[in-house]
Amino acid sequence: MAKPSKSKAVDTNICRNKRALHDYFIEESFEAGMVLLGWEVKSMREKKVQLTDSYVIVKDGEAWLLGCNITPLNTASTHVVCEPDRSRKLLLNKKELARLFAKIQQKGYTAVCTSIYWKGHLIKCQVALAKGKQDHDKRNVEKDREWAIEKQRVVRHRHR
Repeated sequence: MAKPSKSKAVDTNICRNKRALHDYFIEESFEAGMVLLGWEVKSMREKKVQLTDSYVIVKDGEAWLLGCNITPLNTASTHVVCEPDRSRKLLLNKKELARLFAKIQQKGYTAVCTSIYWKGHLIKCQVALAKGKQDHDKRNVEKDREWAIEKQRVVRHRHR
């Protein structure tokens, strides 16, 4: 009797913003839908997205993603005008928008997009409420990360 084949884990992640994790302390995150055009969805399937300098603003009771670059495919239709850096509307409920707006108004807080991923057939954006790190904070985080790795090495080596 043949063994059933193991199903491979599907990679739902489209793009991650590693820079945001380096530059900010992430305090809270929200899952938001995105309003996209057809060519943008096709480009996201090919993972032609860049979130490096992206951020989220709340304007007129709506959340907008700015600075997200979606590179159009070469096979895009000629009659469609492709704007790679256009602002994209994020879909959040009223409570999440109010919480996000209230926190952004405080000094030192901002909202950034940390990742874009598939959830079923929908594309979702993870919006994080973040507080900026200073240089000494970044050094301390790096030092703590290295110390945690070193502790794991010592424990692993000791149990051999």
